Parts: sequence; structure tokens; C-alpha cells
Amino acid sequence: MRPGAGRRRARAVPRAAGRAAVLCGLLLAGAGLAPGAAADDGRYRYWSFWTWDAAGEQWSYATQGPGTLRPGGGDVLGFRFAESGGSADTSAPRAAGDFAGLCGTAADGDADAEDGAGGERVALVIDFGTAQDAPDGAPPPASRTECAPLPEGATAAEVLAEVAEPLRYDAAALLCAIAGYPARGCADEVGDEADSGDADATDGDADGGGDGGGAGGSALAVLAGAGAVAALATAAVVRARRRES
Repeated sequence: MRPGAGRRRARAVPRAAGRAAVLCGLLLAGAGLAPGAAADDGRYRYWSFWTWDAAGEQWSYATQGPGTLRPGGGDVLGFRFAESGGSADTSAPRAAGDFAGLCGTAADGDADAEDGAGGERVALVIDFGTAQDAPDGAPPPASRTECAPLPEGATAAEVLAEVAEPLRYDAAALLCAIAGYPARGCADEVGDEADSGDADATDGDADGGGDGGGAGGSALAVLAGAGAVAALATAAVVRARRRES
């Protein structure tokens, strides 16, 4: 056994359980079902998913994951990497979701579009967070915005994959990295990054098959999504214990 392998395996069990608690809490909070923070005292770094409320001129935490949400023409999607202590402590993208400023005045292609292409479009705001949010404390990539074409029936994950490759997902289909950031780890607890090399995060398909904990729009569907995340995390705990033994 490699030096330190037993320690990393032992730490994998509480880390998997803690990650499940945070993800379930965020799913439930997104549906308006559970106030307050997730049932965990730790802090995690991960990508959160948002939609722009044009009427309220503010970001709203998405109640579906990017793998199931199908945006309409003129929608604005936001992604933010940040350190968070739970559902009551999430950081929205810092830039406003100004569709007109990002894509022109119309949701469908027109003469004002830079590429002159027609068809529906979606704006994206991708916020890589601050140096405090970064796993290694180094300055993260600059935030970016995109105006992406919207193929019929496409999910938010598929739109994201068109403009921000490479994407990376873990075995539970959680979105771990956008445009290759961060380079390693996936929703790791702050302070555990040194062990993230043994996490089961892998490169995901470019079509955005993962959904970052996606669930249906109804409360029942969100609960089902939370249950699925919990089941997957439980399986990870079992696997970690088997490795330890």
C-alpha cells in the first residue's frame, strides 16, 4: 500500500457523506422546501447553477440541474464557482444577466448578431469566482460571458458545452469543472483539496450528460433528485469502506 493511502481512504468516507448532505440541501432549498444551510458544518467549493429573473433583475438559484433544464430563447444562464457553507450561503454570478447587452435586442438571430446567424440564442455568464474561492488560492480565470445558439430541445448543459469546453463531471454526474476549471477535485470540502487526487471525478462527455444534481421542476422531482444524489453518495461510502478493509 502506498504511504498515506489508508489515511486518504479513511477520509473518503466522511467526505462523501458530507458532499451528499450539501448537495441534498441545495436541491431542497432550490425547490423552496428546506430553509437554512445544508445539514453539514463543512464548507465546500463547487459550481452552482443560476437563472436570471428579468422581471426582478436578479439571479435565482436554479431548481433544476443544467442537464435537465431546457432554456428558451432569450434566457440567461449563470454559473458560479465559489466556497459555500450550504443553501443559505451561496454566491450568485457577480455580473447582471443582461441578455440585450450580451446577444443583442432579440432572442432570435437578427442583423445585430455578431455572426449574422439566425435561430434562438441563450446568454451565459460564467463566473470563476475569487482568489478566496480558488482551491489553491491563486487568481482564477477571468469571468466571461457568451451568446450561444440554442438548438431545438437542447439542455443548459449542452449549450454550456458548446462555449466552455472542456467540462468535467464526476461519477454521480455532478458538474466539477467548466473550461477545465478547477483542474482537479469535485465539490471538495475546504481543507481536503490535498486528497482530491483520489476523488472519482472524471472527464465528462462534451454533450453535457451530467446535470450537477439536476432534478425535475416539481417538488417531487427535486426530492427524487436529492434521493438519487444521496443514493449515489451512499454507494461511494460503501466503496470507500470496502477499499479501507
